[in-house]
Amino acid sequence: MSSQVQPQAAGHSDGGAARALSFEEALARLEQIVSRIETGDAGLEESLRLFEEGVALARLCRAQLDRAEARIRVLVEGPGGELVEQPFVTPQAEAAGKEEDA
Repeated sequence: MSSQVQPQAAGHSDGGAARALSFEEALARLEQIVSRIETGDAGLEESLRLFEEGVALARLCRAQLDRAEARIRVLVEGPGGELVEQPFVTPQAEAAGKEEDA
């Protein structure tokens, strides 16, 4: 049996103490799951269990990314010299917005 990192997502225990995974930990575990499923050597039940865990981890990662995105703000100087907080806009999003206006 191959050694693998045990899941530590919400509801799973880590030495008896449940804890939330960081984004990096969740992403690393998700990569392990994808790799394991792609090899095709897991049985049906294990593959289904891994898939369910992967979906939960993907949702966790997406939620963490959404929270991080909501916190990103760029401070710019306003017309009166004061600092004004504005939402962060990626170059891709800005270009997409310009294409919609055209």
